[in-house]
Amino acid sequence: MYRLEPPILAVNFKNFDAAIGKKALQLARDAEVIAQETGVAVVVAPSTPTLLYVTSNCRLPVFAQHSDPGVAEASTGFLPVRTLLDNGVVGSLVNHSEHRIAQDAVKNLVDELRHWGLLSMVCAATPEEAGAFATLAPDIVALEPPELIGTGRAVSRVSPDVVSRGVEAVGKVDPHMTVLCGAGITTAEDVRAAVALGAKGVLVASAVVKATDSKQKMLQLADALRRATRV
Repeated sequence: MYRLEPPILAVNFKNFDAAIGKKALQLARDAEVIAQETGVAVVVAPSTPTLLYVTSNCRLPVFAQHSDPGVAEASTGFLPVRTLLDNGVVGSLVNHSEHRIAQDAVKNLVDELRHWGLLSMVCAATPEEAGAFATLAPDIVALEPPELIGTGRAVSRVSPDVVSRGVEAVGKVDPHMTVLCGAGITTAEDVRAAVALGAKGVLVASAVVKATDSKQKMLQLADALRRATRV
């Protein structure tokens, strides 16, 4: 299984036009440079059609944005967990707010990812949900209140208690489990606030992908993580 050591800057490409095809590869290559320069673990989650394209041309950890548990070989339109290996992927986002699944499906997916030696990053909307998902033993819990996603209003600054309670809830289950902070994270100040509240990294999307200078924005966030955690 791939070892992913905090601090972590996870960048979800979603299906933004700025991160499709060759643009996805350029963004991933920029992320690779930032990781080398800062020592921060930079993870990217490209759209499904670009997964193999990115992993074949970059040497950084790549996650799928979603995968489907228990999918038979004779199936159509799904992304079976076992196929992630052949696409060079090291893990998968699970239960992102834009692709929610039932809790039993979350458990099945976390278990199947582990079976294939892949990492799971489970997204939680609330501190209570973060604690509940922690009992399923994922590798990472990413706390992202959906109402703040893409707003530029960082949860770490406008609702710090949400982050601290989420970290506490996960810590009660497993004090060593990695918790990321997402939703509205945009600036170095947002990152520093998240780390101060106990997060081991951040999960971002539009703040990087839609930035005027995506590489510079990634550098800003990664450097803030490095300084806040003394990498």
